[in-house]
Amino acid sequence: MAALTGSPRRTCALVALVLLLVAAAEPAGVGAAGPAVSDQPVPRAACGPGSNPESSAPGQQGRVSADDVKSGRAAKGYTCNTQLLGHYGTTGGYKVQRYVDGAGHECAYFDSTLLFPGNALTAGGDLTGVYVLDMTHPARPVRTDNLVTPAMQSPHESLSLNQKRGLLVADMGYPTFNPGFVDVYDLAADCRHPALKASVPTGILGHEGNFSPDGNTFWVSSTGGKTLTAVDLTDPTRPLPLWTTTDFIVHGLNVSDDGNRLYFADLGNPSGVTILDVSEVQQRKPNPQVRIVSRLTWDTVSIPQVPIPVRINGHPFLVEVDEFSRGVAGSDPKSPVGAARVIDIADDTKPQVVSNIRLEVNTPQARASDQANDPGATNGLQGYAAHYCAVPNRNEPGVVACSFILSGLRLFDIRDPYHPREIAYFNAPVQPSRTGGLGSNYAMSGATFVPQRGEIWYSDGNSGFYAVRVTNGIWPFPPPVPLRARATAVPKAKRPPSRPRGRTRRKPRRR
Repeated sequence: MAALTGSPRRTCALVALVLLLVAAAEPAGVGAAGPAVSDQPVPRAACGPGSNPESSAPGQQGRVSADDVKSGRAAKGYTCNTQLLGHYGTTGGYKVQRYVDGAGHECAYFDSTLLFPGNALTAGGDLTGVYVLDMTHPARPVRTDNLVTPAMQSPHESLSLNQKRGLLVADMGYPTFNPGFVDVYDLAADCRHPALKASVPTGILGHEGNFSPDGNTFWVSSTGGKTLTAVDLTDPTRPLPLWTTTDFIVHGLNVSDDGNRLYFADLGNPSGVTILDVSEVQQRKPNPQVRIVSRLTWDTVSIPQVPIPVRINGHPFLVEVDEFSRGVAGSDPKSPVGAARVIDIADDTKPQVVSNIRLEVNTPQARASDQANDPGATNGLQGYAAHYCAVPNRNEPGVVACSFILSGLRLFDIRDPYHPREIAYFNAPVQPSRTGGLGSNYAMSGATFVPQRGEIWYSDGNSGFYAVRVTNGIWPFPPPVPLRARATAVPKAKRPPSRPRGRTRRKPRRR
């Protein structure tokens, strides 16, 4: 292993082109996806009572047609085993987080823009920054605060929450890069009014970011600036840079439970997933050395967004999602939609894709059809594609929820990681376009979960924050059966055959 040293839509389109051109590193030793796996859409969800589903016609899974928008059908939204519980605001961004403080206050946090300062222009007078919602009554979210320090004004894809320490952190991001201000808030005393602990430019350059699970390290990445920086948050009032490199084009990232592995979406050439050994950073060794463990790509890769480490039936996997399609021409059927996948990392030196998670609208056949006429379908930074995925927990998550942009929030059963299937979806009522013409949805955010109530919270860039309830007993699943209990029960021993009736010889008595 080699050691390392340490208008909004038009703007977004230009930025995407820059990102694709800058992703030109020449990595060595990139692994292929392994044995071929199906690239067909996952099975459709079976929608139960109370659903308001999409068309059942072939190729329509995930579609919001121009006819539906014109007729008003799309204004009613599309639901399958879900119902709207609560809604807030008119804009949204890339992350939704949830925290319950020691006093029992339940709060939600979401960034209010896809591209700062777009929210200031389109939010109808609402404030900018990260919104803080009191979710005591999920059907009636109440905004209690706005976080407007530099990184919270433009967190891009970096808004992160560490449950263990009750810290909410973001770096100042942009599709290319921004100065890497890192803002740290403490939620523990009262999650409704986060307490600012620090706002300092220690992240070098910003775009994405995430915690190590212990909450002591915040990792900051910049795709345009080609920087990856580890920031020490042991003292949240004094964030300090620990290590940085310019050797990769890092997008989204996550860290293993022990803090020793960093999994990141690699926008190099070819794009894919890279696994790093960051144990020396985790151990706070002087002059830490970071080593490449492995690199992986796959045939349908578009723009890798983020890999999430999970355990399914005790086996380690990554759930990875690509954003958009390959290239900026969102209407080109030959430009594959990366969508999502499950990657086996039992041997993390040889990761392998074992299944794909995609919808019918993501296939080349569908993209070559009249769905190209649907509102938003030909926008290279929108369209029928994926953006973010999230799980309720890393250990036996059961499901993954993914934002599929025009197709809304989709929920997949991944208990069998080799055969994922869709079990529910919620695609918000389509709002009229603010600039005239036909409206469309813009589901881009990573979701957060309330498993005990069967709720999923996410945001849509065009219409705000949503609290959604999963219905019809679809989720949460019953607790997994412990391995010991799975063992085949030993049948009760059969009674020995009875002796023939009649005289039996008795043992002689001892005298």
